[in-house]
Amino acid sequence: MMLRLRAGPCLCLSRQFALAGRCASVSSRAVADMAAEDGELRVFIVAGEVSGDTIGSRLMASLKNLSPFPVRFAGVGGSMMCNQGLTSLFPMEDISVMGIWELLPHLRKFRVKLRETIDAAILFQPHVVVTIDSKGFSFRLLKQLRDKYDQQRLGGPIHFHYVAPSFWAWKGGEKRLGNLAKFVDHIFCILPNEEEVCKLNGLDATFVGHPLLEDALELNQERDNLSCLKLLGNYEAFRGEYKVPSGATIISLLPGSRLQEVSRMLPIFKNTVKLLKEPIPQLLPVIHVAPNRHVENFIDGAVQNWPVPVVLIPGGKTQLKYDAFSASRVALCTSGTVAVELHLARLPCVVAYRAHFLTELFIRYKAKMPYISLPNILLNSPVIPEALLQACTPVRLASLLKELLHDEGCREKQVVAAENVIRLLCPSKKALYESAQERCSGYAPSSIAASTILHYIRP
Repeated sequence: MMLRLRAGPCLCLSRQFALAGRCASVSSRAVADMAAEDGELRVFIVAGEVSGDTIGSRLMASLKNLSPFPVRFAGVGGSMMCNQGLTSLFPMEDISVMGIWELLPHLRKFRVKLRETIDAAILFQPHVVVTIDSKGFSFRLLKQLRDKYDQQRLGGPIHFHYVAPSFWAWKGGEKRLGNLAKFVDHIFCILPNEEEVCKLNGLDATFVGHPLLEDALELNQERDNLSCLKLLGNYEAFRGEYKVPSGATIISLLPGSRLQEVSRMLPIFKNTVKLLKEPIPQLLPVIHVAPNRHVENFIDGAVQNWPVPVVLIPGGKTQLKYDAFSASRVALCTSGTVAVELHLARLPCVVAYRAHFLTELFIRYKAKMPYISLPNILLNSPVIPEALLQACTPVRLASLLKELLHDEGCREKQVVAAENVIRLLCPSKKALYESAQERCSGYAPSSIAASTILHYIRP
């Protein structure tokens, strides 16, 4: 059961710390040993966006599957984490804010939610705290929580963070890793080489593989060779269900998962579609809607005046998503994890990105990578066409999409590159040996992470 703190009478902080003291001496015991002593494993888990909700739900399922003791959860998450037994302290969307200047109007609410989360974590007496991505909120939570336990001379729970910050993308980013070691005990990396760099900077880490690899496991694809994964949906089922005309050209549109980015990108996508309407007479845009109630409401209203009919695909349905990808000729997406999803589906795409103009200035000054999409970064090559910042215009996007629709060479280049990208994102042999083969039945990233948590001993 989730413990909520309200404005009325509640335990004071000193009382909360006194309660927490029972599980504070953790320096020499594995997490599983602490759970054995208490008869349950208590996990305080926080995710602030849709991708984190997916990661969190799978991690929760793996912990319940691998733990020899009952697992009790508290924290913040979305619908998928709630399906695994979490009662979220407040709606996940309350802390789903991207960008620097975009955060300013929400700063007061952000601080209130941070305070509420810290108090709830202390009261819950967790053995471990797991934060997922959303580093702006996550790192503040872990740091302030560690500071409070240190002030009381208590060891406190073990802190895990899932998804390393993109230190490789920013000037001076690697230098900041050393500071994280003060309040993050272990970090789960989803990209190759991150584990090594984290450890060189004093931050304990494990490369578990990219979370999207679990889409293949969820859809019961071949598990013997992850590096050759290809997720091909049922295009005939999709066309039949949505009564798609035989000559229609389907374009998948993925405007993002946060309201801020969707409200910024969807009008650009709309005007791009308007430019494609004449050269592609039977154009059918398929918009993939993130499982975010604010995003759902915004898109429902926005598509009422689009220049062509639109099909909306609800989020959270993996099979339907890949069925739509399979039926599509190309995709247009906002920069993010979705570029990897499209690689898994072998669907050629164009990546777009706009932000607040001050955030864009910051990116121009601080970014050290020439690309923004993960496949391009991993391969150090512009395999996927990108239209970024001021270059992200409907005219530019329409031009790139038309080229991708008609140039088989450009299409094949992305399909071939996908195999190399997927291979790089697979769990390391070391992680498979130490975690999956010895301790759990599968080699999904969430299984490796869950096994690492259960057997972790703070250095």
